[in-house]
Amino acid sequence: MMTALGRGLHRQEHAQPWVLDDPFALPLIGTAWPDLYAGIGKLVREPLLRRVSALTVARSRYAEDRLNGSFSQYVILGAGLDSFAWRRPDLLRSVRVFEVDHPATQDWKRERVAALALPCTGRHVYAPMDFETATLRDALSAVGLDWSQPTFYSWLGVTGYLPPDAIEATLHVVAGGVAGSEIVMGYVPTPPFLDELGAEFLAVFRQLAAQSGEPMDTSFPPSEAEAMVERCGLSVVENIGGQELHQRYFADRSDCLTLLHFERFLTAAVP
Repeated sequence: MMTALGRGLHRQEHAQPWVLDDPFALPLIGTAWPDLYAGIGKLVREPLLRRVSALTVARSRYAEDRLNGSFSQYVILGAGLDSFAWRRPDLLRSVRVFEVDHPATQDWKRERVAALALPCTGRHVYAPMDFETATLRDALSAVGLDWSQPTFYSWLGVTGYLPPDAIEATLHVVAGGVAGSEIVMGYVPTPPFLDELGAEFLAVFRQLAAQSGEPMDTSFPPSEAEAMVERCGLSVVENIGGQELHQRYFADRSDCLTLLHFERFLTAAVP
């Protein structure tokens, strides 16, 4: 809900051109979104919240730019309230989308989708999975993923909540796919790689996560994140952070909007 709120606020409060236009984000949350916004506003300063919102759209834009129509299957790991299947009907004609998430989260989302009467097609598939107790390969095989086709995986805002062995288990499954498959994995860097605002947000967000029963304890130095994906059989393509994303998506803006330097993004491919 907080991620969807960030995407929705970008459209509602920031000037065009939008880095990512998500008109479905706030409707998917439902009528509770103003209360959620007010509650977060009591914990996070407005300039920081503005940059968090920018980060949520930048990371989705980055992953979707990597997808770029080059893959026939798109797997969104920890999909939450992602709205790609409705935002991009142009790509849905050629790309089959698989949303992987915890069963309880997914059931709640599907209730929201039904309430909004959003279209459902066979090219948009839900794959329920608990990352700590099930295997990704089993979850995707059960809903018809074709392992002989190059597949693109997006894994944003999730790994900080998982133990390293669960992260590696998922990376091993991706590495077992056909050559040319790719994953964009977001991860929280260790404190030496955060700026002052990033460290401030991490402290607040860790407290919120712990209170919700989902502690956020896993972080990596960039070099260790690269070593992990290579150990799992993948080749590093790109490992970028806030500065690089700013140059790609915010450098030419007139409103000085930029993103929070908090999460980094490692793209890796099956060699």
